Amino acid sequence: MEARPPLGARGRRGPAGRPPVRLLIAGGGARGAAYARLAVATGRAIVVGLAEPRRFLRESLAAELDVPEAALFEDWQTMLTARPPADGIIIATPDREHGGPFAAAAALGYRILLEKPAAVDPAGCAELERVAAETAANATVCHVLRYTPLTVLLKRLLSAGAVGRIISVQHLEPVGYWHFAHSYVRGNWRREEESSPFLLAKCTHDVDWLSFVIGSRPLRVSSFGQLAHFRPEGAPEGAGPRCTDCPAEPSCPYSALKIYAPGRPANGGKADPARAYFAEVVDPGGTPASLLHALATGPYGRCVYFSDNDVVDHQVVNIEYEDGTTAAFTATAFTAAGPRRTRIFGSHGEISVEAGSISVYDFLTGTSTVHPVPAAVPEVRGEKHEGGDRGLVQAWVAALATGDWSGVVSGLEESLSSHAAVFAAEEARRSGAVVHVGPHRLSQ
Repeated sequence: MEARPPLGARGRRGPAGRPPVRLLIAGGGARGAAYARLAVATGRAIVVGLAEPRRFLRESLAAELDVPEAALFEDWQTMLTARPPADGIIIATPDREHGGPFAAAAALGYRILLEKPAAVDPAGCAELERVAAETAANATVCHVLRYTPLTVLLKRLLSAGAVGRIISVQHLEPVGYWHFAHSYVRGNWRREEESSPFLLAKCTHDVDWLSFVIGSRPLRVSSFGQLAHFRPEGAPEGAGPRCTDCPAEPSCPYSALKIYAPGRPANGGKADPARAYFAEVVDPGGTPASLLHALATGPYGRCVYFSDNDVVDHQVVNIEYEDGTTAAFTATAFTAAGPRRTRIFGSHGEISVEAGSISVYDFLTGTSTVHPVPAAVPEVRGEKHEGGDRGLVQAWVAALATGDWSGVVSGLEESLSSHAAVFAAEEARRSGAVVHVGPHRLSQ
């Protein structure tokens, strides 16, 4: 890498007078913007290059993070051709477009933070693996669940032998009915050919997290799931193609008006933070009136029963690990949105993870001990995953600043193992077979 100048952009310094970590951002959408904000919020990093094709997002994020105009680019190709002096790059382009910026950044020696999924098929993952090996790339994948305060505490309890040997695990990802309608019926991940299978887009986190918590790699999987509800035959009588003028809208829980209006209330009231995030996706930087116009004309106002979606709306995955542990994982749209719920069954005890606490039942004493997990209050706009986004970015920026990478626990190799398990699960779902997981899954 080029020598770091005495001062960062706009003359700012990091802690103790150190030069700040200099970052490039490839993709300024919801996830890229959130990671960029979190990096700058550490007080140790600045953005010295931002590539985003949508002008409004590019300019608004640049103004927010004090990125000079000369450091703004319409695409990652132009930015990396300019080769700005930087210490790392956050790649948050659309899922199917990770390979190009990854290869270019790796060739230039930038340390990489790559949004998940790393790639949408085995061939794409194999190509990332090849590029990383040839360039000796330093690559971290955004498996943010590894970095939540809950996961840190859970790993500590398990390492201390809280339940003895882990025998089996039950894990639920309650996506939430309105979140699923936004992302997987109306949104960018509704069609497999345009994005990826639901399990990969939403649940790579969970499959990766299970391996991390159990401490073993997946060996065999089976899976079942389908698109059961969000189809024309599920529509209520009289339903129209768009929520803004549908006679059935008042009685439909999936109404776009019900989902997004609380995030940008017309009466000037307090917005629901979770819904505000999604309203911003629908209509960036707008008003209640412009949000209504976006719903009347854009994809997020379509009836969930007459969209062009094809990804599954519920799926179960059973996993056998190399050490003999088994896990049963369920992901479903048909829940109230909320934290993931997990039960861990061990040789000497049982753990229940729910509602922000970890309860440990000891077989020997017959007693339960509850370990509360402090609520992770979002500190920057767009931050999600119960503190996992923040934990990941803080660990990565600290590693760039100090050279100590011990706090970064989601490297590319571990991530590709999780991706291979997801690809095997999709094969199992389609074929009805029990499918073996292995490195060959990435080369097919």
